[in-house]
Amino acid sequence: MTWKVTPDLLGVVDASGVFTDTNPAWFTTLGLLPEEIESRQFFHFVHPDDISRTEAAFERVKHGHPVLQFENRYRHKDGSYRWLSWNAVPEGSRYFCSARDITRAKENEANLATREQEARFREQFIAVLGHDLRNPLSAVGAALRLLENEPQSAKALEILALGRQSVTRMSSLINDILDFARARLGNGIEIERARKSELRPVLSQTVEEIRLANPGTPLREEYSFQDPLDCDPERMAQLVSNLLSNAVTHGTPGKPVTVAARDDGGDFLLSVTNAGVPIPAETMDRLFEPFTRAEMRDSQNGLGLGLFIAQQIAKGHGGLLTAQSDDEQTVFTLRLPRG
Repeated sequence: MTWKVTPDLLGVVDASGVFTDTNPAWFTTLGLLPEEIESRQFFHFVHPDDISRTEAAFERVKHGHPVLQFENRYRHKDGSYRWLSWNAVPEGSRYFCSARDITRAKENEANLATREQEARFREQFIAVLGHDLRNPLSAVGAALRLLENEPQSAKALEILALGRQSVTRMSSLINDILDFARARLGNGIEIERARKSELRPVLSQTVEEIRLANPGTPLREEYSFQDPLDCDPERMAQLVSNLLSNAVTHGTPGKPVTVAARDDGGDFLLSVTNAGVPIPAETMDRLFEPFTRAEMRDSQNGLGLGLFIAQQIAKGHGGLLTAQSDDEQTVFTLRLPRG
């Protein structure tokens, strides 16, 4: 009775390796009927890469040594392969075998190995960004500053200034990729909250930095919230900077960009508004995905990570960043619980 109902594959093999008897589990596991198995050598079903190991195991059995938990791959009738774990014992000139399907266990093992490789890659990738690229770049920046303090021609000073701008931009790109790596490959963007953060001066300073870099775009500030706020001020500055840079880039030239912040019940509400062409509906659906831009322009700086990072900062604070866009304006809104 056990021969017929067990889920394990059972078989009897003769000295030449031919199956002389099999049970119904062969059909359940490999889709093979008795007449498709019996009278054939088991090598007919073994994966080519496993034949030499299987031959060696069969030789051990023929010399009177049981083989336990031997793993190889057998071909299914549909052409795929299943991993089987075999036990085989000799009895006279016959060899009794049983096998259990371990395909899923092997797949889980492979997935675990992949996850471990990804973890190692994650650590190496973040280490390269955080140390191996940042340190040399800092050295280049310091060298350029030292050269600017030495007597130089007007042309040389112009070249040095361009070099410093490139270093600043490269540093910003590295920071964005590092944040992306932490968000996607690690445990999210780091948030260091301070319960008594005075956010108003942080916002004003961030707006002033964007204003100096974009003198042709009027920037307006409208604040009516109560400080302090439980937040990470540096990350909030980064979020606002990313939203403002996006608004200046995609807004109508010469039209104002407005930064507003207020209290709304138990929430802190911050918005960045610009006039301009509405964001296409197909882009809105993936606006906060990495490497996505509202408009694809070859001349545009950055990697398309700004909005993704801003959203991750919002999530790290337990908040929500949303966007609305129509023919009149585009508004990004951060809602952050105060509690």
